[in-house]
Amino acid sequence: MNLREALRIALRGLRANRLRSVLTMLGIIIGVSSVILLVAIGNGVQSSVNEKIQPLANLITIVPSVGNVPGGAPPKDLIDADVAALQDPALSRHVAAVIPATTGKALTETDAYRFRATVVGSTDRWLEVNNQDMAAGSFFDEAQVRSTARVVVLGPSVASYLFGTDPTAALSHTVRINRQTFRVIGVMQSVGEPGDSVAVMPLNTARRYIFGGGDKVNQIIVQAAEAAAVPAAENDVMRILSERHRIKDPANRDFEVQSLRSRLDTFNQILRILTLFTAAVAAISLFVGAIGVLNIMLVSVTERTREIGIRKAIGATRRAILEQFLIESLVLAGLGGVIGILVGVGLSILGATVAPAFGPTFATFAPAVTISSVAISFAISLAIGLIAGGYPANRAARLRPIEALRFQ
Repeated sequence: MNLREALRIALRGLRANRLRSVLTMLGIIIGVSSVILLVAIGNGVQSSVNEKIQPLANLITIVPSVGNVPGGAPPKDLIDADVAALQDPALSRHVAAVIPATTGKALTETDAYRFRATVVGSTDRWLEVNNQDMAAGSFFDEAQVRSTARVVVLGPSVASYLFGTDPTAALSHTVRINRQTFRVIGVMQSVGEPGDSVAVMPLNTARRYIFGGGDKVNQIIVQAAEAAAVPAAENDVMRILSERHRIKDPANRDFEVQSLRSRLDTFNQILRILTLFTAAVAAISLFVGAIGVLNIMLVSVTERTREIGIRKAIGATRRAILEQFLIESLVLAGLGGVIGILVGVGLSILGATVAPAFGPTFATFAPAVTISSVAISFAISLAIGLIAGGYPANRAARLRPIEALRFQ
């Protein structure tokens, strides 16, 4: 009996017992589709997060340490001179931009409403470096920074609470921040909280009218030339500030350097582990499918004992019987694997289609099917057919013709 004939017999057996075959394949279908779908969702989440955060991956944030360092001198404030040193290209070759900022909570109010916002005083490049866009109006420019103009750009949460949902309604109106009046010149697009609850104004404006003057900053944002240069830029930052603050022991630094690049790498690593773990849990159903294949093949051998006896009596070899039942098992598992692949890919495509309907958070989310997950899932389904069908096939091949013919 050749391979083509064995396949024909196997398919005829599946058609003869359609319901039993479908129920047997169900475990494999669920297992294969679950593995593909969960891996696709994990890849989609990773891609979506990377797409949103990648533009900020080359940013380094410097903040003063909280409290005294044990055994060290009281921490020094970050000041304008520190910013100037970081901006010196002779000292920091890997730094593209340095943005000082001073921040703090303050009551922002109109005649009718009040909102406790985070006030940020910075330069005209704050919006660009933080990769944010305007929903209405414009950001303040360099001339307004130099002139200490009393202008403010509101985050969408602040603007919607004080002036309504239309961003343009806030333009040219005034707000009071710590009893000082400022003109609203723009409203930023949403980036999620806490970024939506800010009020941004020129640095010296914030110092003069909100935070009480001086040259202190409580945050310095350093933009590396590229994401790959972040480690080198971090080294430049720590070296320059350590020299300025006369810090010899790294454990006694009075400032903290935080990189989004390292956090993103850690997040991706954790997400990959979680994706593999959930896929492994979903693969448990493949073992359930293997038990189903084993069971149905044992039943098939029992039902066809007389047929096996007749075939062996007219000259069928042990190898021919073994191949027939192995092929039937492989066809059963392979067909279940193919259907599982179609279901998993179909659900992934459906998820990518309907995700934007759940709001802007899911606008860029799309499950990403990988060839490796499809290939591995299908290979496992074939392995299940081979392993689970091996014992029943061997049992059928070892039957003696006389004993098989006597079977009732």
